[in-house]
Amino acid sequence: MAKPSDTRTAGRKPVAKATRSSAETEKIRAALAARRDELRAEYDQTLSEITELQRDRLTDSAGDDQADTGTKTLEREQEISLANSILERITQVERALERLDEGGYGWCERCGNPIPVERLAAFPSATQCVTCKQLEERR
Repeated sequence: MAKPSDTRTAGRKPVAKATRSSAETEKIRAALAARRDELRAEYDQTLSEITELQRDRLTDSAGDDQADTGTKTLEREQEISLANSILERITQVERALERLDEGGYGWCERCGNPIPVERLAAFPSATQCVTCKQLEERR
């Protein structure tokens, strides 16, 4: 019994993937690992600040009216959103490291074409070429 074809790969011609030298791979790995470590430090700092602000809010909430409480809630939600955003970027970098180990780094996950070096330089954890990313964002 034949397997159903993947709609993302149907009609796509195979692209021969060029191999990187081990020096290039290690340079990319080091850059991604450094970025991941920076983001983890930023995430830890953000969590520390959130905890400290929470403590301050608890001791400084006597006599708050509804507007004060609403403002504090909004600020807390913004801080948590920032922490979640940093966590998402960490996940993207870790995924890029996995793709590097698997040999798929630098290749579009949607069309299979190479991701331009300029795009990877600007956004090292990119998983799609510019064209595919633009199509995704239009949806």
